[in-house]
Amino acid sequence: MDRPVTDTSSLLEWGVATLTLAGQLESGDLHLVREVGGGVLVAVVDGLGHGEEAAAAARLAVTTLDQFAPEPIASLVQRCHEALRGTRGAVMSVAYFDPGRDTMTWVGLGNVEGVVVHQNWAERSSRTSLVTRGGIVGAQPDLLPVRPWVIPVQPGDLLVFATDGIRSGFADDISRRDSPQQVADLLLARYGKGTDDALVLAARYLGRR
Repeated sequence: MDRPVTDTSSLLEWGVATLTLAGQLESGDLHLVREVGGGVLVAVVDGLGHGEEAAAAARLAVTTLDQFAPEPIASLVQRCHEALRGTRGAVMSVAYFDPGRDTMTWVGLGNVEGVVVHQNWAERSSRTSLVTRGGIVGAQPDLLPVRPWVIPVQPGDLLVFATDGIRSGFADDISRRDSPQQVADLLLARYGKGTDDALVLAARYLGRR
C-alpha cells in the first residue's frame, strides 16, 4: 500500500489511500484537492489501464484541472478532453464545494464511483450516489455535453470517490464516525481488488467556520 496522504483545508478535512498494481512503478489513479474561488475542487482521475501510459494520461488530466481550476466543472472536463487527445484517455469524477451556498456540484464520466454520506439525514436519504455517464475523456472525437448535478451539503457530510480498482458495495461500509483518512484506508483494505491500480479519496465538508 502506498503511503496515505491526509490534509485539512479551511473547508475540508480529507484523506487518500492508494495502491499501485504490483509490478508497476507508478499508478494511473491520481487525485486533486484545491481551494479555488472561495470553495474547494476535488477530483479523482483514472487513466485507462495501468502502467506508464495510464499514469501519463492521469497526470495530464490532473495538471489540466489544476491549471484551469477556476472554471466551471463542465468546462474543466472539456479542457481535459482536449488535452488528453492522443493519449490512452481517462475517466474521472469531479466535485466543487461552494460554502457560500452550502452546495456541491459534481459530475462523473466513466467508472469512478462517488457517494456522499450525509451527517444529518432525518429529512432525507442517508446518502446520495453520483450518477455517472459513459465516456472516456480524450478518446472520442467529441465529448457529449456534460451536465453536472448540484446537491445541498451540510457540515459533516462526507464525500467518497473510488476508482474501479475498488469493488462496488463499499458505500455500505462507510462510517460517519471515522476520519476521512480512516475511511479511505479501510475501504482500500477491504475492497481493493488487487488486480488494478486503486484509489479512495474521502473528504468531509466543514463549511464556514
